[in-house]
Amino acid sequence: MNTVMEEKVSAYKLGVGRMNEALPGITEAYHAFTGECMKSGAIDEKQKQLIALGISLFANNEVCTLYHVNEALHKGATALEILETVGVAGALGGGYVMSQGVTRVQSALDSVQGGGQHG
Repeated sequence: MNTVMEEKVSAYKLGVGRMNEALPGITEAYHAFTGECMKSGAIDEKQKQLIALGISLFANNEVCTLYHVNEALHKGATALEILETVGVAGALGGGYVMSQGVTRVQSALDSVQGGGQHG
């Protein structure tokens, strides 16, 4: 990991450590839950890390993105698999905007324009 990534992940770990001091039950439950979710099962650990990476990108969560790139590599993902994951996340993000645009925006236009006029 490069220095910027290390600093961001370290800041996250420091923050979690501080939260753990105040609310150990919550942080311990969170780590137990995520640890269980990321264990190999019907979906292997590498694929789970790639899924988590895609979700991290969609959520615009920089620390999780950095973390899951690193974890995916450690679980055997290739750079090409990681880049394909970026493509899938991009397709999902575009699909989200398109699906909401053609439904919500159209409803708003119909409401404002009084129904069937388009263009």
